[in-house]
Amino acid sequence: MKERILTLLLFLAPCFLPLTVAQGLSEQEIIQKMSVAAEAIRTVRCDFTQTRHSKMLKNPQVSKGKMSCQQPDKLRWEYTSPKASAIVLNGTDVTIDNGQGTNSKGQGFIREMARMIMNSVAGKYLTDGKAFQVSAKEMPTEYVATLIPLRKEMKRMYSTLVLHFDTKQATVTKVELLEKDGDRTIIELHGIHINE
Repeated sequence: MKERILTLLLFLAPCFLPLTVAQGLSEQEIIQKMSVAAEAIRTVRCDFTQTRHSKMLKNPQVSKGKMSCQQPDKLRWEYTSPKASAIVLNGTDVTIDNGQGTNSKGQGFIREMARMIMNSVAGKYLTDGKAFQVSAKEMPTEYVATLIPLRKEMKRMYSTLVLHFDTKQATVTKVELLEKDGDRTIIELHGIHINE
């Protein structure tokens, strides 16, 4: 009987390993784990809820939509409510469809914003070293990476980006964009499908 229990425990031990190994990771180990997971991501498809908090508005603005991206440079960010519109990044080309037709100009700012969204969702900024200063910590149900912009263009707009990662898949579930003026945008990802 004791041998069966021991055999059962040895068999079940690997099931609990991720929980015990994940406990107490150092900042570098967390960044490494998230970076390795990010490197394996080729495609992401999900729904999102975007909430914008602004000092100029009494209530937060909530938008919903769908996002799909394919590494290294394809992104479709589609708003379904309150108003339908889409931003499509295909290489260096950006197409904006605001429901009244499309605009296919390679607009620098929108292109960089689209890349920032794509790279944030895929966790690609963590080891870059040029775009952001990164710190990370382990919480009970998630890893949190705080990114401080280093590039002048990004510093003008954002003070901090905060990426929330699921501990099981090490994938981004929430992105917080904190602006210099105190406004903030929170993007929560739902129904995430990776590499399908």
